[in-house]
Amino acid sequence: METTKSVFMDRYLTPVAVLLAAVIIALALIFGQGMGKGPTDGTGKAAVAVNIKDVKTDNSPYIGEKNAPTTVAVFYDYQCPFCKQFEQAVTPKLIDAYVKDGKTKIVFKDFQFLGEDSTTAALFGRALWEAHPDKFHAWFMAMAEAQDDEGDQGFGDLASIQKLSGTIPGIDVERVTKLMTDKKAEYTKAIEADRAEGAALGINGTPSIIAGTKLFSAMSPDAFYAGISAQLDAQLKK
Repeated sequence: METTKSVFMDRYLTPVAVLLAAVIIALALIFGQGMGKGPTDGTGKAAVAVNIKDVKTDNSPYIGEKNAPTTVAVFYDYQCPFCKQFEQAVTPKLIDAYVKDGKTKIVFKDFQFLGEDSTTAALFGRALWEAHPDKFHAWFMAMAEAQDDEGDQGFGDLASIQKLSGTIPGIDVERVTKLMTDKKAEYTKAIEADRAEGAALGINGTPSIIAGTKLFSAMSPDAFYAGISAQLDAQLKK
């Protein structure tokens, strides 16, 4: 003979538990899809519509030909591990396929939000771009390689950045540091302008990449490259 308690569980609690489990599974499927499956923002939604022509690139560091027919804008943070992944896995492929032969330039836009070390690196990067523009990308790659865990108190302060920069032939660390100090207000204004511009374009994390008429973020390296190259190829065919 069933007890009142067991009847209650059979009639009410068990159906609720089944429904709750179904909801959990559905949510897992929704939030688990999208990564690395094409030009999406990482949640399965289509890449956001923007236009590279609207991105201000005149005063930003870049690699490639100044007047290249296409441009890729990379919004990044020096302490972001996914930016490191993008720099190491995607940028070299873009350089080989598009930058080396003058078809594309890659512009680096500050979107620093991970703390004091990010800001310090951004200021130093601005000064280095002004002092040694031909050394910027070698330095940028070295910064990515040296990056430690997000929020770690190891690499990333000014002393460690200066030490790393001194290992790159042709960089005058003393000159760059002086520029960083003397023009801090100017560089800070430029860094803040980049971040405000990115926010206005719908960017809320890094790396976020604008190519052609699409904004790509929260993707696997393969998906990033596929989406970006598709936009570049379409532009180059026009």
